Amino acid sequence: MSFTIHGIGVSGGIAIGRAHLVSHTKLEVAHYEVPPEQVADEVVRFDLAVATVRGELNHLRSAVPAGAPAEFAAFIDLHLMILDDSTLSGIPRDIIETEHCNAEWALKMQTDELLQQFDAIEDNYLRERRADVIQVAQRVMKALSGQPGYLPPPAGDSEENLVLVAHDLSPADVVLFKQHQFASFVTDLGGSTSHTAIVARSLNIPCIVALHQARQLVRENEMVIVDGTQGVLIVDPDPQILAEYQLRQREFGLERQKLKRLRDTPARTLDGAQIELHANIELPGDVALAVESGATGIGLFRTEFLFLNRPDLPDEDEQFEAYRKVLEEMRGKPVTIRTYDLGADKQIDDSARASPNPALGLRAIRLCLTEPKRFITQLRAMLRASNYGKLQILIPMLMNAAEVDQSLQLVEQAKRSLDDEGITYDREIPIGGMVEIPAAALALGLLTKRLDFLSVGTNDLIQYLLAIDRTDDTVAHLYDPLHPAVLTVLSHIFETAGKAQMPVAVCGEMAGDVDLTRLLLALGLRRFSMHSAHLLDVKQRVLKTDLADAHPLARKMLRTTDPVKLRSLLGKLNA
Repeated sequence: MSFTIHGIGVSGGIAIGRAHLVSHTKLEVAHYEVPPEQVADEVVRFDLAVATVRGELNHLRSAVPAGAPAEFAAFIDLHLMILDDSTLSGIPRDIIETEHCNAEWALKMQTDELLQQFDAIEDNYLRERRADVIQVAQRVMKALSGQPGYLPPPAGDSEENLVLVAHDLSPADVVLFKQHQFASFVTDLGGSTSHTAIVARSLNIPCIVALHQARQLVRENEMVIVDGTQGVLIVDPDPQILAEYQLRQREFGLERQKLKRLRDTPARTLDGAQIELHANIELPGDVALAVESGATGIGLFRTEFLFLNRPDLPDEDEQFEAYRKVLEEMRGKPVTIRTYDLGADKQIDDSARASPNPALGLRAIRLCLTEPKRFITQLRAMLRASNYGKLQILIPMLMNAAEVDQSLQLVEQAKRSLDDEGITYDREIPIGGMVEIPAAALALGLLTKRLDFLSVGTNDLIQYLLAIDRTDDTVAHLYDPLHPAVLTVLSHIFETAGKAQMPVAVCGEMAGDVDLTRLLLALGLRRFSMHSAHLLDVKQRVLKTDLADAHPLARKMLRTTDPVKLRSLLGKLNA
């Protein structure tokens, strides 16, 4: 019987194939008492399981193929770090010795305690690191039961026709995908910022997460369709649906091939307006896809990913090497590096207080200004890297003039420290600010008078304007880029920046939404920055746009408050 399951599509495209169910071990184990004379042996059994998993992860680490995205190794390193942390590999030994219980139960008790701590974290990205703890604990549990902790290649079917269906997959397991040509994978758990989702985008295969019940409902070898663009999994499709998606799949493939022809075509509207299309990246390994997609620059390098994928902080030299690598690979094209946007829940000191609402708390530049030494370390690394390309520094979440002035003072302090050491750098390096807080958008002069360029972070700007937590599924449907307030504020930003002759870009999700491309162009935007996967679609829309035709409809949209009429006008704009 055919049925459909909806989830979150994190990597677009269509895959059609046979389901291969990936087994997983839940943290549900028996509890029994171990006689005192056997406690030492039980501790040894636990230690051997930990050592076995460490060997598996080290083997995966060494097996990462040449050319694989850099984050693959980082994910395995993260799991090794979790495994070797005393909270997971040490405390269960103490529980075995004090409570005389079996190793599985001791591991479960300690893992449950850790997961409760993660449940108290409000930050979406950090909360998803909870899954990494579960995945490592599951590996140890499998080792205790004598099961292998990695995925053997399935036999009996062509890998190109296999869709892996799992309750959850660790990035360490997904590394093996680089050695095999699976069509797709889907999971019950995960989110758009999970490590598994990041790896999926790196592999450029369709992927859906957060399906909840797929692992229970789908049967082995059952025909499935994965629509990664819409986030839909169709199980046992009827012949008509199957034929329709086979046609869509071919059309999607042909369209992708056609779009590649636009890679080196300048992004210019029909009436001659030159448009800059830049790429957003999280890690240096993302540059290759940006170049392949024809990006004319990196509009947003989210440097916090260099900090979040590890237990310690990258020092100045490590950051410098990462920034230099990106600049060199972009071969003189502009690279905008954002200073780290870490939140209140990412604490280095255990004594630090977590914010009850990280989105509104001590994060981004607010955190940087309370930790000037760490901030200057990053600024020094960026300034040093500026010798290797066209680098711009972008400061997130600015709200008032004091924050801008303090940030610029710290930049000058970093410059003086390099001068004292005789280290060269670009003395005219542009410094920009992100417009994400409504107060900054409405009082834009406090930024335009002090900075060299602006970048609009529409994700947070819309979240703050509409008072909607975009990570909360219960209100996600209210997150509306076409809300009249959003359009009014964006128009104000573009107009004000234009009068001040201040370059302005949009680097949020709106920039990569092809349905909004003409609207943004008509409102005055000339610089877009987006995930590389969307770049050629947006370029195609730019090439087919006549601004003279778009302006009147955009002005009507700015005067319209009815959501139905707004959607209708947008449809006419894109016709």
